[in-house]
Amino acid sequence: MNLNQLYKNLSDRCKRETEREREGEPSRNPLMAATTVLGRLSSIPNLSPKPKPKPYRRTTPTSVSVRAQASFSDPFVLQLAESLEDSLSASPSSSSSSLPLQRIRESSAETLLSIPWPSRKDEPFRFTDTSFIRYSQIEPVSTHHWNSQILDNLTETHLPNAVIIDGFVSNLTIGPSDLPDGVYFGSFSGLPDELTNRVSEFIGNFDSGDLFWSINGMGAPDLTVIYVPAGCKVENSIHLRYFAGETGDRGSKKLPVSNPRVFVLVEEGGEIGIVEEFVGKDEDGYYWTNPVLEVVVQKNAKVKHSYLQRESMAAAHIKWTFVRQEAESEYELVEVSTGGRLGRHNVHVQQLGPDTLTELTTFHMCVNEQTLDLHSRIVLDHPRGCSRQLHKCIVAHSSGQAVFDGNVRVNKYAQQTDAGQLTRSLLLKPRATVNIKPNLQIIADDVKCSHGAAISDLEEDQLFYFQARGIDLGTARRALISSFGSEVIEKFPNRVIRDQARNHVKCLL
Repeated sequence: MNLNQLYKNLSDRCKRETEREREGEPSRNPLMAATTVLGRLSSIPNLSPKPKPKPYRRTTPTSVSVRAQASFSDPFVLQLAESLEDSLSASPSSSSSSLPLQRIRESSAETLLSIPWPSRKDEPFRFTDTSFIRYSQIEPVSTHHWNSQILDNLTETHLPNAVIIDGFVSNLTIGPSDLPDGVYFGSFSGLPDELTNRVSEFIGNFDSGDLFWSINGMGAPDLTVIYVPAGCKVENSIHLRYFAGETGDRGSKKLPVSNPRVFVLVEEGGEIGIVEEFVGKDEDGYYWTNPVLEVVVQKNAKVKHSYLQRESMAAAHIKWTFVRQEAESEYELVEVSTGGRLGRHNVHVQQLGPDTLTELTTFHMCVNEQTLDLHSRIVLDHPRGCSRQLHKCIVAHSSGQAVFDGNVRVNKYAQQTDAGQLTRSLLLKPRATVNIKPNLQIIADDVKCSHGAAISDLEEDQLFYFQARGIDLGTARRALISSFGSEVIEKFPNRVIRDQARNHVKCLL
């Protein structure tokens, strides 16, 4: 029997089985019958039909794209982005018509499509656990909750100040002689028309932020602007006080989140001081503050930035500070952070011209089951740049953790750079933890750079010195711990802020 006859028999058999099924008779499955016959065919050698050879045809090479396809964020991030957008739509107070904010929101929304929530597997968050935020019921704050009692508890600094509650400017206090002519301090919506275009061209030009930078861009309800014209020197510092008006209870799943955003532009030759103070309404308040500060320091301008963070011990505080310095400019940061179950400060400074000075002086103190984290990055791209960084931290709890990741990059054309970095840590409990990663990357060859790190407990010789003079051990320890942080605290330019930080640290001890 040849091959054609076998296939003909198979076809006839399938037809007969189909006719039997139509007449209601029990029939075999045609597919089974076909499978049986095909199985027999496969056992017969050299009976399989051979494909006819196709004629040769010249074809063009196939182009293969190696460009990576856009990856999508996890569903949680997408859901959070949608809730932020919905909260802004429902808020009558948000500056939805602000063109810079619209541009920031569109850019942030696009970025959030490709950024997943960070985990301990990601290098920037290797020692920083954000899972308690991830698994909370995050609720964006859509309206500010004004409480007159907040003002009653504030320390008077006699400075032009603004109270920012849940990202909204709620109370602006400026005396007639506090600010020189031409200086603007307030919401972007109140910016004079002649300054709107000038300020707008610098807003939102930073593209190296992480997920939390984009979350702020997506959820910022307003934009606070500080503008200093060329050649203007502002004697009084501007004081920004941040509060969380809506909080959850400790142990609850509800986690209100606010996204304050501030932009500072100091034109050529201008000088100003800025004080940022983050205060928790109560010690058990459960909330998340996610602020962003952008600073543009133009040629020969100076900015002194004071930052005091004392949030609730149950709160989350993740802050971004981005600074762009032009030629011959100066930027100085003094920071004291003690609050938050999680407190993280990302500082990114770019020197965009020669003869530029950057100073970062920071002090973190963990006295509870908390993590305080400083991630800094200074990029020097031009000749004769100078950077100074001193970071000090104290961990006084067995479940406390301090994290320092300091990156200083001296690029090829940053010749004659002078860069120094030093971190010192005190561990006062047996299981207290500190993770430090000083990183000095030098590509230029004519530089003077140094960095160092030290981790220790209090020295026995120092304690003995106090005890030999009749001072008890507890007092001696408190004195040494206070003096360890005072090196940073004393650098606050404003006396009231300096005293306030000193007293706060003493109370924690």
